[in-house]
This record gives sequence, structure tokens and C-alpha cells, in this order.
Amino acid sequence: MSINIADLAVGTEIGSRTLEISRADLVKYAGASGDFNPIHWNDRFAREVELPGVIAHGMFTMGAAVQLVTDWIGDPSAVVSYGTRFTKPVPVADVAGAPGAVVEVSGVVGALDSDAGTARIDLTVTLEGQKVLVKAQAVVRLT
Repeated sequence: MSINIADLAVGTEIGSRTLEISRADLVKYAGASGDFNPIHWNDRFAREVELPGVIAHGMFTMGAAVQLVTDWIGDPSAVVSYGTRFTKPVPVADVAGAPGAVVEVSGVVGALDSDAGTARIDLTVTLEGQKVLVKAQAVVRLT
């Protein structure tokens, strides 16, 4: 899909998605990333370090959230930069047959740069109405 910068305006919504995260997702991510910190798989350990229980990897949450942008733009290589601040952990309960956490992601065009041919996409990423990422922004190259 080709998106023309002339067809966009600040405030244009790019869509939304629901991320259903399970403990199995965390195990898969740990294997792929090499991050086997026990806060991501051991409830007892996570509680001992004053977390509410097992939490999702911050980079997992960040990566899953930007998928909204890459799906919208149609080309992951069009993402020029992406950054965020982690503000709250994403606890992932151990629930059989159901997601352990449900994260909501939505995105809007936050800025346009006609000279550079880019758009900044601002993401809102929440768990139970609370922001878990702040200033989640991706700059994408447009046609």
C-alpha cells in the first residue's frame, strides 16, 4: 500500500488494535530475544522484587505496539525511527484459555514533514485504561 503525504493531516487516525498477550508469548519472546529475566516467567520472583506478578518484556510491548504502524504503512522498512518511554509494567496473568493481558493500541498522525516526506505517528498504548507507553512515536517515510 502506498500512502501519499498529501492525503494526510495532523490528527488523521491510522487505526487501532487489541493485543492479547499470554504467558506463552512471553516465553517465545524470551527465546527470541535472549531475555530470560525471571520477572517475565516466575510469579514468586516477580513478587519478591515488588512487581504485581509476571510482566511482559518492555521491548515486547514496544514491538507489538508498532505493528499497528507497519501494518498501516505496508512496509516495515518505511519506519525511520521509533521510540517510547516505559511508564507502567504490563502484568500477564496465568490464565488457561484466555489472554493474561489485553493491551489497546491506537495511532494518529502527530506531525507531517513535506520536505522530508515523513509523518510522525503517535501511538496510545494502554492496559485497563492506563498508559503503559508514553511518547510512543514512529517516524515513517511516505511517498
